Amino acid sequence: MLTTASLTMAFSPAAAQDMARVRQTIEDLTAPRLHGRGYVQRGDQQAADYLRQRFRAAGLLALTPNYTQPFRLTVNTFPGTLSLELEGTGDRQQLRAGHDFIAEPGSGGGKVSGPVVYLDTLVFSQEEAGRRFLAQSLRGKVVVLRHRDAERVRNLPDAFARHLNQAGARVTLFPTKLTASLSDQQQPQPQLQVLASRWPAGTARATIRVEAKLAVDYPTQNLIGYVAGSVKPDSFLVVTAHYDHLGRMGRQAYFPGANDNASGTAMLLELAAYYGRPEHRPPYSIVFIAFGGEEAGLLGSRYLVSHPVLPLERIRFLVNLDLLGTGQDGITVVNGRLHEAQYQLLTRLNAGGGYVAQLAPRGRAANSDHFPFSERGVPAFYFYTRGGSTAYHDVFDQPAALSLAAFPGVFALINGFLAALQPKP
Repeated sequence: MLTTASLTMAFSPAAAQDMARVRQTIEDLTAPRLHGRGYVQRGDQQAADYLRQRFRAAGLLALTPNYTQPFRLTVNTFPGTLSLELEGTGDRQQLRAGHDFIAEPGSGGGKVSGPVVYLDTLVFSQEEAGRRFLAQSLRGKVVVLRHRDAERVRNLPDAFARHLNQAGARVTLFPTKLTASLSDQQQPQPQLQVLASRWPAGTARATIRVEAKLAVDYPTQNLIGYVAGSVKPDSFLVVTAHYDHLGRMGRQAYFPGANDNASGTAMLLELAAYYGRPEHRPPYSIVFIAFGGEEAGLLGSRYLVSHPVLPLERIRFLVNLDLLGTGQDGITVVNGRLHEAQYQLLTRLNAGGGYVAQLAPRGRAANSDHFPFSERGVPAFYFYTRGGSTAYHDVFDQPAALSLAAFPGVFALINGFLAALQPKP
């Protein structure tokens, strides 16, 4: 087995990767032409085409036809009109989709122009206030409530939820940040998240237009390539990253997903390029998997685990890459507390090479594509960086916000880790 000193020399970050290429990869994956790598205007399909080209350029072999493992999902999408106009004391204000407001993941479609009704918070403490609210007709009206009250509504009797669903539309005011996500359901009314600072006091009327489409059995895919091992090709190390993101929301806004997860996909492609060179051919086979459907609930990784293209019991270790665009404060290793021997190997490698500012172990977490494998007994780590940009699931997660401070170090650390897991010469 290689020593820590030899690993430090063999995987020098400066010699192992091209940071200009990394930046370009992130720019490519976040470009408007890929539509946020989601399920409007075939953004996911165009991202997959890009990755196939990169897999071929890296010299990866295909485990499946054209590197592709197809599967289907159901997702609520917003392909067309998305607008919000507010009226107060004699003035009108048009808010900006993506910046001032977003659609709730399960929002229904439609046009609603009606008076605003503010939820009386006394419904949570006074029975009489609750009865008054239930007796009030909400048809054609826009119900507005604060985020913390939206959470509290879930604890009220079901009659309140049914009554809210009769409103023409529903608006939830968020105090600091809008965070988008995906849903496989669609509600019966338009539902929006709005920044509280962008909702003027005295707003009395709102006009909401939402085009929502529930895409049922939408065809998408995982992308899988590999480098055949020179000694034990039937034993595998696996590197994964999800390439999908949230896509478009209306005609103007889209979610670039630079940190989440163009950064992890760029790392996967750099590792693939490294191991695809003949002089770096490993003893074990190394499989590179770019997952679709992660943002929709880890659907691509769950599908692969249920429909494996390689024997799961032959996977020696899996490394999942997600949110690798920063790193000023070091990195976190999910499952580091579960696989203590492998985590100690990481700490020794980092101590010898000084790759990242700090390593922090974490326990079990169902927060990325390593999780379905872990649940099936495959040993796995999930790496993510800390510090820097806080943009997440919003329109501000853009390439310019990423420092990539730890990117070269994480690359070298992962390379050293994968090398240390290989059989001795």
